[in-house]
Amino acid sequence: MNAVRTQSTHPTHPQRRRRAAALLAVLVLALGLLTAGRPPDAYAADNGRWSVFPAARKGGDHRAYFRMKADPGRTLRDKVTVSNLAAEPVTFVLYAADAYNTPRDGGFAVRERSEKQRSVGAWARLTRSEVTVPARGKATVPFTIALPRTAPPGDHPGAIIALDKRVARAEGTGVGIRQAVGARVYLRVRGERAPGLSVRDVRFDYEVPPLPGLGKDATVTYTLVNSGNVLLEPRVDLKAKGLFGRTSFDSAGNKLPAELMPGQRVRITQKWAGPPPLDWGSVELTASDKAGELVASGSTGYRTVNWSVLVALVLVVAFLVVGVVVRRRRARTTAPD
Repeated sequence: MNAVRTQSTHPTHPQRRRRAAALLAVLVLALGLLTAGRPPDAYAADNGRWSVFPAARKGGDHRAYFRMKADPGRTLRDKVTVSNLAAEPVTFVLYAADAYNTPRDGGFAVRERSEKQRSVGAWARLTRSEVTVPARGKATVPFTIALPRTAPPGDHPGAIIALDKRVARAEGTGVGIRQAVGARVYLRVRGERAPGLSVRDVRFDYEVPPLPGLGKDATVTYTLVNSGNVLLEPRVDLKAKGLFGRTSFDSAGNKLPAELMPGQRVRITQKWAGPPPLDWGSVELTASDKAGELVASGSTGYRTVNWSVLVALVLVVAFLVVGVVVRRRRARTTAPD
């Protein structure tokens, strides 16, 4: 299960606190697949109080997500089920939304209802925009996705959302909380598929210590970009080669929490714990999709040595060597015949 949280904090002045309950300050959204083994909701996204999932088809086929495929101009039909796990009735607002990757970690997130929708969120229509589900009960609502004739080909991820109509108050604050749960929609519009993957802006960051061995962990930061129209599951291999080609750091098989969606970019930070105290070289990064059809790479230089300290040490050593040489020459010249 993936969670997305957006928050704005209101001033704590008593008069403003009284107005805060009428505002949406926090939205917690659960999207994903829980592995709890309790049929028939074993494939539902839930938050422990209600769940949302594709309605079962004939024959008891329980689906994890909505997976749909159609040509531009066609209309798709399906049903979503909302299951109330609480001991009292709950009223939910139902709507569809486009999905995107969270910029910081690449998780699966959806647009808020008030944001502009461009694909699933714009094309989907539910027969009911609000539903009251009895305690321990369920409600199934049909919906359609009408693809315009100009719908661009490729993958269009989104979700069908059930938002609790109530606004809760966070104890001791003027912050209102609303929660939502969504069933993912993976919509594919038939047409030319054009996958694209690139690695950009690879950076090495390290606070070089004044003396070797006193430094903190380093980080390697990079951006993954899906420049095509196909969902990708990139794997990232990162390797640092230092002096004489020695491998100083090797991290293979890194993945995002969710698929990298078309048109999305994600900034990833990889920690490099305990880099060698006196080393320099290059960091090489290779990203490839699950099918192995796309490979992208990037690199940057790195160093973990304080050059000023190193130069000072070299000068000290040179001074000591010169001193030893001078003393030996003096000893030879003053030695009795």
